Amino acid sequence: MQLVFIYVANWFQLKRFASSLTPAEGRAILFAIVQSLGLVMRRANLDVARLVLAMLDEAYEKKTWHGPNLNQSLKGVTARQAAWRPGRGRHNIWEVALHAAYWKYALRRKIEGGKRGSFVLKGSNFFARPEQGKLNEAAWAADRRLLDREHRALRATVAQLLGTQRAAKLLPQLYGIAFHDIYHAGQIRLLRRLQQRDHSFGSRRA
Repeated sequence: MQLVFIYVANWFQLKRFASSLTPAEGRAILFAIVQSLGLVMRRANLDVARLVLAMLDEAYEKKTWHGPNLNQSLKGVTARQAAWRPGRGRHNIWEVALHAAYWKYALRRKIEGGKRGSFVLKGSNFFARPEQGKLNEAAWAADRRLLDREHRALRATVAQLLGTQRAAKLLPQLYGIAFHDIYHAGQIRLLRRLQQRDHSFGSRRA
């Protein structure tokens, strides 16, 4: 209610002030106000764009204060470590990495209006890894490169999107894909820690 009184009081003050101006002065002041509001809105949009891109960068690869991001969590992981499962039917690091790649693709496809089912791998969401007879470093490196390509393609698409009116409607998904990376980065760190406690994995490695 207090805000209503303040608004009404300011409105009447503005009317009294405006009545003392010539039409030309009034138009000049109105033009200046509109320009100022436009500048504020442009700066606000620029700040949002910078924030979104910073979130995408830090969630995937840029240095962060909170700990390892997705790319950093995968650093040093071998194909054998990436294939390890904490239990029957559980996902491994390899599958989590491809899962992250798929959802980067899915959001990019939504923004660009691309054809559904155009992901480079057959299927969606999670992909069984390693494939039969492909538990090797070359196959793991190839899927790591796929994740990296999808991230860079998404970032480029988002950078273009942020200059359009559609960006506001897609902000929840843009924030969400960054949070998705962070979530799975934590999951990968946990899997690595659990792996260290798996004595049977250690003995097989030896």
